[in-house]
Amino acid sequence: MTVLSTLMNERLAEAVARAALPQKVGRLERIVGMHAEVSGLDAGTGDLILIGDHLMVPAEVIGVSDNRLTALPLGSLQGLRSGERVRSTTRQMSAPSGRQLLGRVLDGNGSPIDGGPELTLDHRRPLHAEAPAPLQRPLVTKQLQTGVRAIDGLLPLGRGQRIGIMAGSGVGKSSLLSMLLRGTDADVTVLALIGERGREVKEFIEHDLGPDGLERAVVIAATSDQPALVRRNAALLATSVAESFRDDGADVLLLMDSVTRFAMAQREIGLAAGEVPTSRGYPPSVFALLPQLMERSGTSAAGSITGVYTVLVEGDDMNDPIGDTTRSILDGHIVLTRDLANAGHFPSIDILQSASRLAGKITSREQQQAATATRRMVAVLDDAKDLIELGMYAAGSDPTIDDALRRSSAITEFVQQDFDQLSDLQTTAASLARVVAGPVPPEGQES
Repeated sequence: MTVLSTLMNERLAEAVARAALPQKVGRLERIVGMHAEVSGLDAGTGDLILIGDHLMVPAEVIGVSDNRLTALPLGSLQGLRSGERVRSTTRQMSAPSGRQLLGRVLDGNGSPIDGGPELTLDHRRPLHAEAPAPLQRPLVTKQLQTGVRAIDGLLPLGRGQRIGIMAGSGVGKSSLLSMLLRGTDADVTVLALIGERGREVKEFIEHDLGPDGLERAVVIAATSDQPALVRRNAALLATSVAESFRDDGADVLLLMDSVTRFAMAQREIGLAAGEVPTSRGYPPSVFALLPQLMERSGTSAAGSITGVYTVLVEGDDMNDPIGDTTRSILDGHIVLTRDLANAGHFPSIDILQSASRLAGKITSREQQQAATATRRMVAVLDDAKDLIELGMYAAGSDPTIDDALRRSSAITEFVQQDFDQLSDLQTTAASLARVVAGPVPPEGQES
């Protein structure tokens, strides 16, 4: 079902009832780049309009000035001419909801692209919604299983927590998301692919989710070739879908790949609306919309949304504007580095640069102590790395370094994990305890 057919179905009865009444229409004045300018039509920001006498291209109003509207299309503007009529639909974009969505693949407009049956229009939600009130959010107290030992053991994720995966291109971000998809114990998974390559959609569905995983998942895909408005709305749509399951009492895992391309889409929209670019060309609306999007995840009185947002940092700069902003909003961050990826270390998680702000609230005291001890040994090995690689360190010079060296193989075995190897929370906790259990005898001596 296309956006246009959805609009037509929803408004058919209304159109029949009002057919005999005069209809006010606007005029397409001009098309500049990817946005259209319309005159003579009464509409507000966020309203949907139909451009053209025959093509009837759906578009969303993004700016209002004097007697003119600025609109971005939800489809192609190819073939439209100046002077064509523009009609108002008297509605805004909305999201489908309900268990009918489980196992389905939708585009950024909420229309199925999997060849399955059309969705019913009985239950729909607004794309833009308010986050739960701060004092009405239950505390995050339970851990969510991800299946990844480095995360579950050292960077635990709580049900209702929001965390970012910070990574450059080609360092294993998509592969790590695949492991989260298959290893989670959440009730429902919502996967949003924003601005990604088209081939990745089918790969995620067939290779990563599989038939069993898809049964309890919803996939929203807006590929890089689609209009900026569709890419932006896909993120809002995925959040609305996750909210609908949370309101029904489910624990939802929301995976969004990537929030950077969501920000880039909003940058295109903001600049088309006439905003002034600021940091690295991003207009102010980007930095206003990011917290509005991410604060909608989290706990509520009914259920929870655990948000995992990937951030594609520019030039491996972890302090780029989007990375820095998301880090300040979220409840933790996982950093993937190119050095580890190039060394064949998977997942390429830099333990020392990563942090979970709720680790102390969702794990036992024993696991916290084991995690702290492991991180401390990783830090010791990192500080002594140059001395060890140059052969300048003599065994026995520093007991702390000696102890970390004896345990380095166990640490490496714990933090590295095959793509198809997933671990439950109990196994992860036991493996982490063995890493720090001692004493470890020096090499050459029996225990």
